[in-house]
Formats: sequence, C-alpha cells, structure tokens
Amino acid sequence: MIGDPGIAPFVEFGFMRRALVGCLALSLGATPVGVFLMLRRMSLTGDAMAHAILPGAALGYLLWGLSLGALTLGGLAAGLAVALLAGAVARGGVLGEDASLAAFYLISLALGVLLISLKGSQVDLFHVLFGSVLALDNATLILIAGITSLTLLALALLFRPLVAECVDPAFLRAVSRTSAPVHFVFLALVVLNLVAGFQALGTLLAVGMAILPAAAARFWVRDIGALLALAVALAFLGSTLGLLGSYHLGLAAGPAIVLAIGALYLALLLAGPRGLILAWLLSRRHLTG
Repeated sequence: MIGDPGIAPFVEFGFMRRALVGCLALSLGATPVGVFLMLRRMSLTGDAMAHAILPGAALGYLLWGLSLGALTLGGLAAGLAVALLAGAVARGGVLGEDASLAAFYLISLALGVLLISLKGSQVDLFHVLFGSVLALDNATLILIAGITSLTLLALALLFRPLVAECVDPAFLRAVSRTSAPVHFVFLALVVLNLVAGFQALGTLLAVGMAILPAAAARFWVRDIGALLALAVALAFLGSTLGLLGSYHLGLAAGPAIVLAIGALYLALLLAGPRGLILAWLLSRRHLTG
C-alpha cells in the first residue's frame, strides 16, 4: 500500500504532507468564497483582487525579504486598500465597480513587479507570482488554517444575507440595512483568502483555487449547499492530483494544481449533467422528436 504512487509521496515526504494540508485548508476556505464570487457574477473581481495584493507583498519583500509576516500584512493592506478605493470610485457613479477594479489592479500589478525587480532576482519574482506550495512551513500552515477558520465562521454568520444578495441584491437593500456591510465584509474575506492562497500558489494562481472548482461544480448541481460541498471536494481532489503530478512528472507544483483543477472543470463542462454533451444530445432529441 505504501508503494502505491498515489500514497507513497505523502507518506515518505513531510513537505508533500504539508502541501496537502495547506491545499485542504485552502479548499475549505477559498473555494466557498469563490462559489459566492461566481454566484454574484464577480469572478473577474476575484482575479483583479489577486493582482491587487501584489504591491503590498512586494513592498514587504523589499523591506524585510521573504518574511511571512511582512508578505501577509503587506498583501492584506494593499488588497483592502484597492477594494475600498474601487468601491469609493464606483459609488461616485462615474465608473462601475468592475472598471474601477480593472484600473486599480493593472496599476497594482505593474507597481508590484517593479518593486520586486528593484531588489529581487527572477527566482524571487517567480516565488511571489507563482507561490511555493512545496515549501510551506508550520507557521504558514497555521496562518492559512486561521484564515480558513475565520472564513468559515463569517460565512456561517452571513450565509442568509449572502445568498439573498446573490439572488436579488435590490431586495436585500430594500428590506435590510445590512447590504453594504455584508458586501464589504465579503470583500474582506476575498482579500484574506487571496492572501492565504498567495502563500502557496502566488498572486497569479491563488484565484484559481477559488473560482475553478466553483465553476466546475455549477455544471453538476444547482442547490447552494450541494454546490459548496462539491466545489470543496473538487478543489481538494484537483490539489491532490496536481501535487502527485508535480512529484511524478517533475512539474512546478502551483501551476500543476491549478491545471489539475482546470482539467476537472473541462471534464464537467463537457460531460456533467448540465454540460455541453448532454445539452447537445437533448437538443438533438428535441429536434428529431
């Protein structure tokens, strides 16, 4: 059993076990946030926010090197600042939230890469952009687990208003004053989980753990509870397959994880109960019936 190629890497190597635990924590925290991003039609917002944390992380790196605390606090501060600035611009009525986020994320991405290039090497830039999931230490795992625990608690407390805002945001604004606070708390959760994902997958790939499993699960189920459960399962399965692929094939672990989850997305896109193949067969039956 230990010689099984699907088990042996996690039994023999501590770094593989820590990577697997980190991916499990990210699956439990970032993926449910990604489900709500998808249901609120904010998937690209998540991608923009992932880029927005880069200048803060880069500034922390520039001042203190690859320090967990510096990268985390810098990324968190930058992400929250961009979220608030984009929200303020959007509420001014000149630009929509998507356009303002796009503008700020492009500025943030360019500034972050520039800051890293002032001191770091290409290896340091690769580490920040694409993460180092195989180098997770105990302190980083504790940070990711803490963010996941906070996320699950917040989602449990805000579950009903979050679902209501996904279904009909105008109704929630009409019947409750919690719409704006819930929205900003949710954006804070997005930033927190992107900061957690940044530690493992880097700024460019962190959003993949949130969005891809949520989008894949949508081709199988419609109920919100089943959607959350299936998305988390797909995220963890894809992470496990990606880690195994990186080990056996010598691939970079972060991209391998996101590609494995992407392969699950493509499989369900084609063959899921709400996928393209079944839709095509039903349309053919309708036309010939």
